[in-house]
This record gives sequence, C-alpha cells and structure tokens, in this order.
Amino acid sequence: MIWEQKTITLKPRGRGFHIVTDEITSQLPELKNIATGIAHIFIKHTSASLTINENADPDVRTDMESHFNQMVPEDAPYYRHTVEGPDDMTSHIKSSLLGSSVFVPVTDGKFNLGTWQGIFLCEHRNAPHHRKVIVTLFGADNKE
Repeated sequence: MIWEQKTITLKPRGRGFHIVTDEITSQLPELKNIATGIAHIFIKHTSASLTINENADPDVRTDMESHFNQMVPEDAPYYRHTVEGPDDMTSHIKSSLLGSSVFVPVTDGKFNLGTWQGIFLCEHRNAPHHRKVIVTLFGADNKE
C-alpha cells in the first residue's frame, strides 16, 4: 500500500469557479504509482472551497457563481464579520456550504472522474489569492 501526501499551491485566481483538475494532476507525479486508490484533496483556507462539477460548459461555472452571490449577498446588513471587506463573511459562508475537501477515486494512475466532471476551486474573495491544497493519496501500488 502507498501513502503519499503533498502540498500544492494553486495559482491565484479572481472570484469565481475555476477548474483546477489539470493543475493538481500536473503536480502529482506520485499518482501514476497507484493502481487502485483514493485521493483526498483538502483546501487550507476558510474563504475558498472545493467541489466537483461539470467541466465542459463554462456556463455552469458562471451560473454557480451567480447563484451563490444571490444566495449569500455581500450587502446583507446583519453581517458583523466584515473587517476584511464586504466579501469577508460571505466567503466563509460559501466555503462552509460547498466544503473544504473532495474525494476522488484513483484508477490506473489517474483520477477516475466522470466524462463531464472536474475539480473546481471556488474562489469566494474578490481579489486573487494563492491557495494551498493538501493532497493525500492512498492505494494499492501498481507493482502489487
């Protein structure tokens, strides 16, 4: 059995939903050593999140952003935690709703996602930020 853990820094992106599947896999040469396993991908931030969704039509990402902005508006008068700006508390709420991690099956050294699935970085801050993710790989070695 293989256990690997790695910190990956994602390039800064502005607010929105961004497909980062290729950026993550390009920094995981260890992935090729796993025949059957699991990747746990965890974001180390409270104002961004991760999710898996459709990777083909960019309208999905635009609609996700529009929906969350309407569901969690920046101008709500009841927010108290706004020290870092109007996107402060809303970023934390969106992050909690979407979650801080995803599990992805690994098969024959690759993420085993559906045809139309991709890993999204959900950036909830208005300004771009570098985001760190911890990837933990667990599985049977290709040599076993």
